[in-house]
Amino acid sequence: MTTFDAPAPVRRRLPAPRRRRAALALAVAATLFGTLGNAPAPTTRPTVAACPADLLGKATCYTGRDGDGAYYAMAVPTHWNGSLVVHAHGGPDLGDASDPARSTDDLGRWAVLVEEGYAWAGSSYRRGGYGTRMAAADTESVREQFVSEFGRPKRTYLHGQSWGGDVAAKVAETYGGQHGAYDGVLLTSGVLGGGSRGYDYRVDLRVVYQYYCHNHPRPTEPQYPLWQGLRADSTMTSAGLRARLQECTGFASAPAERTVLQQRNLDDILAVTRIPERALESHLRFATFTFRDIVANRLGGRNPFSDQGVRYSGSHDDKALNAGVERFSADPTARRDLSYDSDLTGKVSLPVLTLHAIDDPTAFVEHEAAYRATLQGAGRGGNLVQSFTTETEHSALSDAEYANSLAALDTWVRHGRRPTARSLAASCAAFDRKYATGCFYDPAFHPAPYASRIRPRPGGLAWPAMTAKQERAWSRIDGVGIAP
Repeated sequence: MTTFDAPAPVRRRLPAPRRRRAALALAVAATLFGTLGNAPAPTTRPTVAACPADLLGKATCYTGRDGDGAYYAMAVPTHWNGSLVVHAHGGPDLGDASDPARSTDDLGRWAVLVEEGYAWAGSSYRRGGYGTRMAAADTESVREQFVSEFGRPKRTYLHGQSWGGDVAAKVAETYGGQHGAYDGVLLTSGVLGGGSRGYDYRVDLRVVYQYYCHNHPRPTEPQYPLWQGLRADSTMTSAGLRARLQECTGFASAPAERTVLQQRNLDDILAVTRIPERALESHLRFATFTFRDIVANRLGGRNPFSDQGVRYSGSHDDKALNAGVERFSADPTARRDLSYDSDLTGKVSLPVLTLHAIDDPTAFVEHEAAYRATLQGAGRGGNLVQSFTTETEHSALSDAEYANSLAALDTWVRHGRRPTARSLAASCAAFDRKYATGCFYDPAFHPAPYASRIRPRPGGLAWPAMTAKQERAWSRIDGVGIAP
């Protein structure tokens, strides 16, 4: 649909069709980036604000807004150790504007890091919706705001949670080497497979669900290709989607209260997609509303997803499923743009420590295998230490483990003592005496390859790479990916 050719020299006028394509490319890019026609937001310095309950009397808290419109929150502990944690939150949340409550809520959620003596700064991002490079730019912005107000910390650590893991990893690759801005990276429950492949299992869920349920959309409603997630003008809500999921599968009912058809639909959907039953609704929401955001708002209606050639298995009738499921192929330019925005190169020069629950129902632990392969492919495998726990949650692991992880990263940075899975398991007990939330490390665990969890896409990696000219064209727009 679009190309990203560099502007032509003045002496040579492009043919009309190419001029139209080039103009359309820049217009679409500007829409995706959100950089043209938007007046700068007023920048506000950090002002003292109420602290979350867990930090009352322990820190001074601040809020403000940067020049791109992103609200932020900060905290400086009463007994500050001189170092800073810059937080990248997950999601992505959906909405047109920055949510001032997001960063203050995150500060409360991660109060354990402030209790450990670290200052904390987190951005709400300039708007909701997808955009890894946008979020990375806003994360770097809040660090700059902190330095401007409080001076340069002794050390600065990045922390990314969930999709924020992808954001923080992108920050490390994009800004990590600039003037020694960051010293180390902590990624917890990270979505580290990148957008171009990290959501393939949700693509599978979207089409498999519709094959069995026929109610998203219903036959009586306007039809649209399922890679859109949801048609752009739909007024469906999360509650409405939940009602359709319940209608088809009875997922919210006790097994004895489901009809035979509901139980079979549920069994088939879970078996084929390999998604845990307790997370089915949240994954379907993502494959509906976030897919719509990616396609309609960030990629100009282009399709970055594919299920062409995927072989589905595990149902009561695989032959019928594979014959009847909706098939589509990605637009190579959309795939390329999503990859540019959110895929990771592994070219990070900082120590990186990860923490992930083995039974994470949202960001499957195999994301860690994908990230390790990425760093190893870039020759940076020595910069990565991964740790795993027997917990079964995504959003909240043990505070003792979070404190232990940050302390181990700090020791690695300051003294060069690279932690191991066993040393992390051993050192956690000291923090659990303070927080009493438990230590659940499994030092022997190694995740299976990413492809063992996600159904492969034949030829799925064969999309066109950006040329050097195209890279420069994107950088001239402002270098923040598909979505500021």
